[in-house]
Amino acid sequence: MFESLSDRLNSVFKKLRGHGKLTGENIQEALREVRLALLEADVNFKVVKDFIASVSEKAVGQEVLGSLAPDQQVIKIVNDELTELLGGETSSLQLGGRQPAVIMMVGLQGSGKTTTSGKLAKMLLEKGRRPYLVPADVYRPAAIQQLTVLGDKLAVAVHPSQQDQDPVAICRNALTVAEKNGYDTLIVDTAGRLHVDETLMGELARIKTAVQPAEILFVADAMTGQDAVTVADKFNQDLAITGVVLTKMDGDARGGAALSIKKITRCPIKLVGVGEGLDALETFHPDRMASRILGMGDVLTLIEKAEAAVDKEQAQKLAQKLRKEGFTLEDFRDQIQQIKKMGTLEQIMGMIPGMNRIKQLQNMPKPDERELVRVEAIINSMTLKERRNHAIINAGRRQRIAGGSGTSVQDVNKVIKSYTDMLKMMKKLKGKSGGLGGILAGGKKKRKRPKGMVR
Repeated sequence: MFESLSDRLNSVFKKLRGHGKLTGENIQEALREVRLALLEADVNFKVVKDFIASVSEKAVGQEVLGSLAPDQQVIKIVNDELTELLGGETSSLQLGGRQPAVIMMVGLQGSGKTTTSGKLAKMLLEKGRRPYLVPADVYRPAAIQQLTVLGDKLAVAVHPSQQDQDPVAICRNALTVAEKNGYDTLIVDTAGRLHVDETLMGELARIKTAVQPAEILFVADAMTGQDAVTVADKFNQDLAITGVVLTKMDGDARGGAALSIKKITRCPIKLVGVGEGLDALETFHPDRMASRILGMGDVLTLIEKAEAAVDKEQAQKLAQKLRKEGFTLEDFRDQIQQIKKMGTLEQIMGMIPGMNRIKQLQNMPKPDERELVRVEAIINSMTLKERRNHAIINAGRRQRIAGGSGTSVQDVNKVIKSYTDMLKMMKKLKGKSGGLGGILAGGKKKRKRPKGMVR
């Protein structure tokens, strides 16, 4: 989402590094470019004005101008101010107090409330809570059915709402059912409109009074830019929302909503939708997002994703196979599946520090997700014997595999070559001191002490 803004900011910092010494004049010139970059990213103009004033005040101080690496100091200031603009600290859901805790999902029609309700139910389920989904949108055709289908996929109970019922009555009844059956979290999917109107706000206010929610989350489509900020402000005035969920953060919008919404509404962004899958909902971390915008990566999120995707027992088995040189095409496919669980290749690359600069230098194209799908299809088209012993895959077998996977023989050849190249690389690493062999052995070789050295 922030790719264009990230590229612009890194271009500004590159110019700063080109100056032998920073002065108030060249800092102000750089900040003018930062201002333009933020405005082009559809950030609210008042937010941009305050942001630039704050950065300028800190950047022209004696501490920065007199430092050994003034450009790095300026980058640090911009990073700190971006973190503050995005919310400062990570804000988690507050579900303590009276149980069951009620979460009201509010927002305009099409913002993604129903899908986000399902994603949130999955997230809470994984944290050991017992969510209960409540379809309270009786106006949009199939809204109740959509949430029911999501509940079935997740094995989460859904309240049996009917379209001829009053939404307030649905929520009251659902609360009673939850109390009787031991559900600790109610996720209420409320109705939306194409635009804010008094009828909608009146109904939401009555639901709020009836169920006393612990959280009122405004769900906004990040692709709508400043419109999302304006609508969020209106919802906040009428309902006192407790947080924001930004959907479609994996899209190619300019990112102005994410950078403006906290400052305008004074409500933190708590969650972000980063894909279509039911597991594509993440806690929003302002410091990590600021780091990614500035091209410094997001190693913590990458580690968290890897830990969630990788099965520890399976990883240990793989380590044993690598020691014995028993890494098969089957294992190769399993690794691809684990990478896919972590997100898109572009998302993963965005979390690696400095990757955006490498992309600029080499003019690299965006990674093609279909390539992983092709590789997986090719390996799945092989027999068990072929997957476990690639040496038996002759020309005839390659032709059959290509036909079964809907690819070409050249594609099959590429996959087998990639796999064999990987085996060669692993063999080289294994033979080197401190390489793969040392890592898998779980220890380091003792270094010889120079003669005469006293312990």
